Amino acid sequence: MAAGVGGVKASLPAHGADQLDRSDQRAVSAFFNWFFFALCLGGLGAATGMVWVQENKGWDWSFNISIIILTLALCIFTFGFPFYRYRKPSGSPLSRIFKVLISAARNWKVSATEMMNEDVEEINPQGVDGRSSNKFRFLNKALIDDNVTAANVKETKTFLGLLPIFASTIMMNCCLAQLQTFTVQQGHIMNKGIGNFTLPTQSLTVFPLIIMLASISLYEIFSTKVSGKTSPFPPLWRIGMGLSIASGSMAAAAVIEARRRSEAQNGTQLSVFWLGWQYLFLGVSDMFVLGGMLEFFYSEAPSSMRSMCTALSWCSTSMGYFISSILVTMANMVTQRLGGKWLGGKDLNHTRLDLFYALLCVLNFLNLLNFIYWAKRY
Repeated sequence: MAAGVGGVKASLPAHGADQLDRSDQRAVSAFFNWFFFALCLGGLGAATGMVWVQENKGWDWSFNISIIILTLALCIFTFGFPFYRYRKPSGSPLSRIFKVLISAARNWKVSATEMMNEDVEEINPQGVDGRSSNKFRFLNKALIDDNVTAANVKETKTFLGLLPIFASTIMMNCCLAQLQTFTVQQGHIMNKGIGNFTLPTQSLTVFPLIIMLASISLYEIFSTKVSGKTSPFPPLWRIGMGLSIASGSMAAAAVIEARRRSEAQNGTQLSVFWLGWQYLFLGVSDMFVLGGMLEFFYSEAPSSMRSMCTALSWCSTSMGYFISSILVTMANMVTQRLGGKWLGGKDLNHTRLDLFYALLCVLNFLNLLNFIYWAKRY
C-alpha cells in the first residue's frame, strides 16, 4: 500500500502538469489546486461512505468496493495513453546529484586558477533555472571530472536550493498530525450532541476535509475573477500565508483546549463544534501550503527532476508526522523533570494539552521567520 501510494503521489502530479503549457502558470496552479481537491474528495468519501459500509456491511464489502474503484480508476488512466505527453526517461536524478557531490568533494582542494583553466561549457538543455548558478559555487569543482557536465551541476544546485523551502514546511505538518490525533481524544470527552443526534467521534475528520474542499473552490473562484490568467499569489507567498495561518490554528487550539479543560473542571462539557475554529484555520493553511509547495517545486525544478522535486511536498508531510511523535516525547521528557508530563495519561482533563498547543504555536512562528529568511534569499 505504501509503495503504491508513494509511486502515485510522486509521479501523478508532475505527469498531469506536464500535459499543460508550463509557461501558463495559472493553468499549472489550477491543476495542482484541483488535484488536491480530488485527494480531499476521496478522503471525504472514505471518512463517510466507506465508514458506513464497514460498520453496516462489514470490512469485506469495503475492501471489495475499494478494488472496484481502483480498477475503474486504472482503466480510466490507461484510456489516456494515446493522448498523453510523454517525457523520455533520462536516468536517475539522484545518481546525477550524488555524482556531482562526490566529484566536488574529491576535487575540493582544486584552486581557483586551475578552475579557470578548465573549459567549462555553459549549457542549459533541460530548462534549469539560471538563478542557481551563483549559488553553491563549490559544486563547480565537480566539472574537473570529465564525467560531470555543467547541466548536472546546475541540476544539483537547483535541487539543493529547494531544500531550505522544503525543510521550512515540515513544522506545519507536525501541527497537522497533532490536531488529527489529539482532536479525536478531545472529541471523546466533549459534548457531541446535536439535538437528539450524537455525532460519532470518528466523523470529526470530516470537518477539515469539508473546509479544505470549500477553501480550494473559493480560492479558484477568487483567482478566476480577480487575476484572470495569472495566479493571484506567487507560490512562495501562498506557502508563507499558509504557515502564518498554521500558527493561528495552534493559537486557537490552545485557547479552546484551555476553555474545555476549565469547563470540565466545573463539571460541564464544551460543545465539540468549538473545535471547528482550529479545523477552519488548519484547513485553509493546508490548502495554501500544500498547493503552494506542489506549484513551487514543479515550476522551479529542472525538467528532468520534476517528479522527484514535486514529491518533496509529500516528503514534508510524512516527515512532519514522524517528527510530531518526537516532539511529544521530548515535551514529556522535559516537563516530567519540571514536575509533571504535559501529555501523560489517558485523561486529557489531567494533562496540559493547551500548553503543548501553545508551544507548537511558538515553534510555528519561529519556523515562519525561518521560511521568510530562505524565501527572500531564494
